[in-house]
Order: sequence, then structure tokens, then C-alpha cells
Amino acid sequence: MRHSRIGARTYVGFALLSVALVSVCETSFAAPGATAPALATAAPAAPAAAKGVSEKDMADALHAVIAADRFVYTKLVVNRLSEEEKVIKASEHWEDDKALPLPAQMLRAASDRLEGSGAKFTYALTSLFPINKKNTPASPAEKKGLEVVAANPAQNYYGEDLLGTQKYFLAVYPDVASSEACASCHNNHPDSPRKDWKLNDVMGAVVVRIPVQ
Repeated sequence: MRHSRIGARTYVGFALLSVALVSVCETSFAAPGATAPALATAAPAAPAAAKGVSEKDMADALHAVIAADRFVYTKLVVNRLSEEEKVIKASEHWEDDKALPLPAQMLRAASDRLEGSGAKFTYALTSLFPINKKNTPASPAEKKGLEVVAANPAQNYYGEDLLGTQKYFLAVYPDVASSEACASCHNNHPDSPRKDWKLNDVMGAVVVRIPVQ
């Protein structure tokens, strides 16, 4: 094996020497004033294009963080303090009642804070049957997304949206009644436009928008 490696190196050395000699000969014996032909060289490889993150992957990642934060707040704060240890209650009127905000209200407060920070993407919890009218779909495209996920609870919806002159990548993630308490709270609320929610119904959706060129 060592002999083979030496032989290969010797061959490469002779090849390089041959190229150099050809170059010298062409330069030495060229006609006066003539320019020796340039040796053919390989063009430098173009740098690989940077692979960016797609809008869909970015939206999915944002939703994963939103869902994780919401789950942790619901389980470790609201359920533990209000249901298990009875330390403090959770209330829709949490400021007046000096109580914990409901998980949906916490999500809304965080999304409002994000929007006010100048971030280029937005998210919101919206519904076709919102108790709070602020949670109504903001566009026909969003309404269509809500209709699709309501009919297909295991499916996300992806599309494009236009708000004013700005185009967005739109991602809609179904928000399911994960407990009887969720359904009964909406059914018994005086401002609820729907009173027949059941466990595992799609009550709304988390909507993520990412601006695109």
C-alpha cells in the first residue's frame, strides 16, 4: 500500500512538472509579440447559498413555543394554585378580582405585548364564535383557515394573507377544548355566541402571521 501511495505521488509530480514545462516552452518559442495561451484553470466554486428557514418552519417553531408556555402556565400556575391548592382563583375579571388571568387571557396579553414591541410577526387566539369580539378573524383568509381546522382537528392550515398592503404567511393551528371546564365555561358565559361546546371540539385557533416580500 505504501508503494502505491508513493507511485501516485510520483505520477502527480510528473504531471505537474509536464504542465510547467509546456508553459515555459510555449512562452519561450512563441512568436515575437504573441501572447502565450493561458493554461486552463477550473473556475472557483461558487459559495453554497445559505439555506434559510422557511416561513412554515418558522411558524411551526413559534407555535410550539406558544403552546408550551400556555401548557406550563395552565398546569403549573392556574391548575395548581386555583384547583389543587386553592391559594388563589383564576378569573376572567382578574384585575378587579385580584385573581389569576385565564390561560387564554395570558396568551392575549403576551401577543399584545409582542405586537407593541415592534416584532415583525404576530400571533393571536381567534375563533369563529368569540366571547371577546377582539378575537374575531381579521381577514377572509383567516376565517377560511378557522373553518378548515374546525372541520379537520388534526390538521393545521397554511396559506397567504393580505392586511392592507402587507402580505403575510398565515398559519392556523386548531385550539381544542381539552377539558370539560373549557367547554362549560364557554357554554355558560353570557356573551358566548355558542352554547353547545363539547370536549375535544375545536373552539378556535392560534393564528401566526409572518410578513413576506
